[in-house]
Amino acid sequence: MGKKGDLSIFERGMVNGARRTGLSISQSAQLLGFSRTTISRRRMGRVIQADRRSTLTQITTRFNRGMQSICEATTCTTLRRMDYTSRRPHRVPLISTKNSKMRLQFQLSKIGELKTGKMLPEAIFPVSSPH
Repeated sequence: MGKKGDLSIFERGMVNGARRTGLSISQSAQLLGFSRTTISRRRMGRVIQADRRSTLTQITTRFNRGMQSICEATTCTTLRRMDYTSRRPHRVPLISTKNSKMRLQFQLSKIGELKTGKMLPEAIFPVSSPH
């Protein structure tokens, strides 16, 4: 069988009907002649569409309420194959806001020490000897 888009509306109805009668994914696949993966992905798609903002753990928990049980790694792999990706931006700040504030305080304290004469400028800006 091809990708998830290869099922016709009639075939999708047959899968839904088989699942609603209480057949497991394996039994439905064997009865209808589709792969287990095709039927599992259709179910995963319905779980995701019910709440698009749910986390990976929540999706796994909802999926496991049925007869089939999968781990989070399998859920993650399946979601990636179904082209569901994270909404988190790929470019995140390299320094957190907390560390940014701490660095600023440190720099301001060093500037304060410089102004009061507790620290020599060479400590901050080392003077290199010419070679």
